[in-house]
Amino acid sequence: MMPDHSFRDYRGRRVTVMGLGAFGGGAGAVRFLAERGAKVTISDRRPESEMAATLQELNNIPGLQLHLGGHLPEDFTTAELVVVNPAIPPHNRVFDVMHEAGVPWTTEINLFWQHNPAPILAVTGSNGKSTTTAMLHNILQQVGPRAWLGGNIGRSLLPLVDQITADDVVVLELSSFQLWYLRRLHVSPRVAVVTNLSPNHLDWHPSFADYRWSKQSILEFQRPADIAVLNADDPEVRSWTAPGVKRYFGLEDAIGDGWFSKDDWTLICEDGEFRTLPLPSWLSLPGRHNRANALAAACAAAAWGATDDHIEQGLRTYKALPHRLQFIGEAAGRMFYNDSLATTPESAIVGLEAFSQPVVLLAGGYDKQVDLTAMAISIARRAKAVALMGTTAAELKSKIERTSYGQCVVSEPLPDFPAAFAWAVDHTEPGDVVLLSPGCASYDWFRNFADRGEQFTAAAKAWIASHP
Repeated sequence: MMPDHSFRDYRGRRVTVMGLGAFGGGAGAVRFLAERGAKVTISDRRPESEMAATLQELNNIPGLQLHLGGHLPEDFTTAELVVVNPAIPPHNRVFDVMHEAGVPWTTEINLFWQHNPAPILAVTGSNGKSTTTAMLHNILQQVGPRAWLGGNIGRSLLPLVDQITADDVVVLELSSFQLWYLRRLHVSPRVAVVTNLSPNHLDWHPSFADYRWSKQSILEFQRPADIAVLNADDPEVRSWTAPGVKRYFGLEDAIGDGWFSKDDWTLICEDGEFRTLPLPSWLSLPGRHNRANALAAACAAAAWGATDDHIEQGLRTYKALPHRLQFIGEAAGRMFYNDSLATTPESAIVGLEAFSQPVVLLAGGYDKQVDLTAMAISIARRAKAVALMGTTAAELKSKIERTSYGQCVVSEPLPDFPAAFAWAVDHTEPGDVVLLSPGCASYDWFRNFADRGEQFTAAAKAWIASHP
């Protein structure tokens, strides 16, 4: 593949942005390039009717060309630069077209990295990376002068890059897709956090080995003074090599310098010295996994110079992300939680484990070609009932019913989301939790996980309003 572009003057350049995406990266690239005088064309397979909100945000950009409902070859062969949405896999034919035409290409996160003057701390992993990223950012906001939050968490910092100074700090969530393309720049963050690793996105990556390789690139180009924060409880991640200094976090035994928590106290090991802090008492979020997320964020923040007071204040003031074990409300003794960001089997399992009350679960969705066996076993063991959604519904039903537990009431594959929600609440009684924690991607029934969570939230609020 051709290297990333090397020019920094975009005035008059013909640039195609391929795929606006759902979380602001494509729109961020459009605005960044247009403000620098580029002649920007948006090429997207979706029709205009599906992109109204994003296009409304860009309607004040003069000269913007829209080629929607399909891709035109000339947008990629006559451009001077193409900005590719990272959700487009590298085996897509468009890369051959650009290579044959000699057209350089890049991604939104690569552009940001090339223009950003501030040090970068970044988080990746199969599960927990959004919460860990947001926690780390909230802690560093206590430190100052300014901490910026962006990347895969849903906000492009590219249009704001001119406001960022070398004295600031940038906190990014990085997906395996972003890292796969970012590796072309041979860069890694000053502090890199890896929350865990399990098979994921095997509909994009050709193999688990490729997925692992992509995640490992967050460490590959670190310098000796940089910090790698690794999950001590994940046998694979803790064994990864890193050019920089290793720190660990975990809920089991301490294995080196880092932050480790058991029961109500956290042990901090730094350069042969030890101290304890009541970190679990600083958290308002439910679930053992959120304690692990907080340990990862605290360890990374401490490596960057945050004090214990900064960490305590950052964790005490942290608010749950939308769609991540987000409490929606309660009525008639039923509590509703939106965990739509649980797009992997492992994240659905930890969502189930966060509650001691009986759980009626909404699960299933788009098939990413990952093994759902462990998730099915967890549902059979821990859920009172489960409403099955999407293309994985039949597989989940078969796997749940093959277990020997037999306590969970399992729906037939349901035709749409309103039917799934209605089935779920019909199987509740006072004291139950209604939990959307799908364990799968959203793309079969919904635009994205946020759309899925918003539909659940709207349905839950309507039910609550009708049951005063």
